[in-house]
Amino acid sequence: MKYPDVSQQTGTDAGLAAVLRMAVGRLARRLRAQRPDSSLSLGQGAVLFALARHGTMTPGALAEYEKVQPPSMTRIVSALEERGLVRRMKHPDDRRQQLVELTDEGALLVQSDQQRREAWLTQRLAELTREEKATLRTAAEILNRLSRS
Repeated sequence: MKYPDVSQQTGTDAGLAAVLRMAVGRLARRLRAQRPDSSLSLGQGAVLFALARHGTMTPGALAEYEKVQPPSMTRIVSALEERGLVRRMKHPDDRRQQLVELTDEGALLVQSDQQRREAWLTQRLAELTREEKATLRTAAEILNRLSRS
């Protein structure tokens, strides 16, 4: 399949948005294909990564962070708990609340996932020129900024 010249497509903000959406989506799919445990839903994986990144959280804080409704987060946490990837415990300051934390098995899964995805991406980056890598470093900063807005 022949694709149109990207420079022609990205002449407008709308065109750039379309090209970025497709490229980021394709890259995300390729990275997801590297997951060691494909039986986890995307939401479950996101919760494991959030806990690995931020530490123990309440289900409400997890729901807010992942932009889902609290009942959805309750289902996600329950499924992860059944698999032994997280555990719930009483909040030390507020007995009405619970905290969710990664188990050792959950932490190992996150670590394995990160290693596989980063190894795949490192191989792809090795195929690029120095100039392309420099461009990607700048783009990574910009994409991080966009993702936080």
